[in-house]
Amino acid sequence: MRLTISDATSLAQNVMVALGYTQSQAKIATDHLIDSELRGLTYAGFSRILSIADHLARKGLSNRAISIMQETPVSARLDGADNLGYLVAQRATEIAIEKASAGGIAIVGASDTWYTGMLSYYAEQVVARDLVVMIASNASPWVAPHGGTEGRFGTNPICFGFPSADKPVIWDIGTSSIIHAQAVLAKRLGRPLPDGTAFGPDGRPTTDPETALAGAFTPWGGHRGSGLALVVHLLGMLAGSPMMPGELEGFGYLAIAVKPDLLTPLDAFKREVAAYSELVRETRPADPNDPVRMPFDRSRADRDAQKSMNFIEIPDPIHAAVLQIADGKVGERDK
Repeated sequence: MRLTISDATSLAQNVMVALGYTQSQAKIATDHLIDSELRGLTYAGFSRILSIADHLARKGLSNRAISIMQETPVSARLDGADNLGYLVAQRATEIAIEKASAGGIAIVGASDTWYTGMLSYYAEQVVARDLVVMIASNASPWVAPHGGTEGRFGTNPICFGFPSADKPVIWDIGTSSIIHAQAVLAKRLGRPLPDGTAFGPDGRPTTDPETALAGAFTPWGGHRGSGLALVVHLLGMLAGSPMMPGELEGFGYLAIAVKPDLLTPLDAFKREVAAYSELVRETRPADPNDPVRMPFDRSRADRDAQKSMNFIEIPDPIHAAVLQIADGKVGERDK
């Protein structure tokens, strides 16, 4: 189904309201979901709405407010109160920006949340305020460590962002070979997973998404990616998550923001970042038809192109299921 960006935005916001969120909460979540769609990350867009609905059907909507548990001029610890991660991480990011802008550096952690989404979404906000940022988020133990077949840490994304005189540099990766949302979308659409990305609960390799969701995903990058995922898991624990978060609960989100001019003049740093980025892009490519890119170049280009075309493509089964939620038929879509 092809929708204009405006119509897609209205639909997403209406569905989030139908799920029980306020208009302001729905707008925060919708901005994130639509940004994912525009960047071609369909598994983190409208498909994610269905996963949110599934989660709320199991656990219900939290009636507790996000709150600050402890705070200093350069730090804050938030209780996410089992609220949707888009809301919790947005609040934590805004606090990190405010504190780092005032004090030069900030560390903000949030816990008891789920589905924090694309960390680059928050990093873009931070670098737009001329801050360097590192963000990490742990999750349910869906991923096996290198050499194992049982989940011990989450898909555990980590993201870095640097302001620039031109395009900011943002590097955002999940540390598993496939992320949870991709497997969920594959299950919804009846598609197999790539080889080598998952184990079933019996420890045997599988390409069946339902079997994989009951088992474990493999880490990205072998033992290197596995080690990075472990570090992200510990950073999530630093933010307040339990050692082993439950199924779609207890995630930790950690943001560290820094003013570059604590160490080097801001304008000079931004010029050097821009110049270095161009130097990387000008690297002689191994394939003349595939030029070297900086991190986030593809996402930025895809988003700009999609905006110029003014439409979003949603798989028909996903669109139909979302419409059922909008019509108040949340419990009927899987019958």
